[in-house]
Amino acid sequence: MTFAVDISRDQQAPAAARHAVDRLAGSVDQDLVPTVKLLVSELVTNAVKYGGGREIRLELESDRPSKVRAEVIDQGLGFIPVARDRPATEAGGWGLHLVQTLSSRWGVHEGSTHVWFEIER
Repeated sequence: MTFAVDISRDQQAPAAARHAVDRLAGSVDQDLVPTVKLLVSELVTNAVKYGGGREIRLELESDRPSKVRAEVIDQGLGFIPVARDRPATEAGGWGLHLVQTLSSRWGVHEGSTHVWFEIER
């Protein structure tokens, strides 16, 4: 199953992204869905806060029940991912750390705000 959703870049975007992940139901192992929702929500939140353009594109792909690939794309100018360097007690800034920790693989297309991750069990 592969599909893409264009989401308005506003405060409702993370909820819209989580709702879009529900379309994976029946195609992937249900224990993957909460993690995919969390990571997609974090990346879409980053796109709302730091990205550019009017819309965010969410692409989801699963070619077998034990694997999901997600991509979040906005029209921002790009960024270089950096390790979290703030105290653990400080709120915010956990998005990419969660993606790195909970996904099997992840990355950023160089010079863009196109972030992807894969979860494979």
